[in-house]
Amino acid sequence: MQFRHLRYFVKVVEAGSFSRAAAAIHVAQPALSQQVGELEERLGFVLLDRSSRGVRPTAAGEIVFREASEILRQLEQLPGIVRSSSGEVEGIVNFGITIALAGGIAGSAVAACKKALPKVTLKFSDGESDELQDRIEAQTLDMALVFEDHFVPNFSRHPIFRQRLYLVAREPLAGCRGVVSLEQVAKLPLVLPPLPRHRRVVIDRAFAEAGLTPNIIAETAGLSELSAVRSGVGYSIYNAGTFANVYPGAFAEPLLIEPPIFLTCSLVSSSDFPLTHAGEAVKSVLIRFVEDEIAKNTRPGAELIR
Repeated sequence: MQFRHLRYFVKVVEAGSFSRAAAAIHVAQPALSQQVGELEERLGFVLLDRSSRGVRPTAAGEIVFREASEILRQLEQLPGIVRSSSGEVEGIVNFGITIALAGGIAGSAVAACKKALPKVTLKFSDGESDELQDRIEAQTLDMALVFEDHFVPNFSRHPIFRQRLYLVAREPLAGCRGVVSLEQVAKLPLVLPPLPRHRRVVIDRAFAEAGLTPNIIAETAGLSELSAVRSGVGYSIYNAGTFANVYPGAFAEPLLIEPPIFLTCSLVSSSDFPLTHAGEAVKSVLIRFVEDEIAKNTRPGAELIR
């Protein structure tokens, strides 16, 4: 078995077809099929279900894809690990930032990492916290800054701050100045993210603990949620400050909810696959950067976890 067998197999699974994979890596399709066939013969398992619509991994193929992806990732990191052991940190680090934070800090966070670690190649992406955690489990991300509600054992984590949630509205809510009760919020038409999003889980629990039934009129996520509030369809329970970079001036002053509802911002990575030397260095820079930002009181409703 050779590394190219694994590399070609991973590319075919990612592309969903031999033809697309062949075009992406500039290898003739018959040669690509031959390499995957050799891998199946060596392992003694059929790894791909082939059809006119493309290919998808079998149960055995899923295992090989996961393990091969990690082997190739480690191979890619090896030169940087060796060079870093005797000098300046080098390597490739894939990290993500939840959309709820990305608009405000992503650019500055990347700049801070590049300044501190000029020889580290950063591959950055954003997304919903749940999606980023799924990508860490799939080993396509090394780490991510996410908002969490409950802590699961398959991640290593460094909790950084608690984020209080606010009521977001297009127009000021009559009779409320800075604060709104959860009982009042339950009566409003709400647009919330669907389950099992972390924010929805913690919101539902807050209502249940208070013995309240919220008036949820729609479920959506991300910018669609804010667009619905902006159009006047309803209200949402969100991270204050998140939307200011997207729709400046489009919303009323966010209202604190009493009793408070919190999410925890953590930097998470896989508990099964330790970070490389470069990954650990990027992790340290990101944690210091976020702690400094929160200490400046630049994010409403954020409290550092000491």
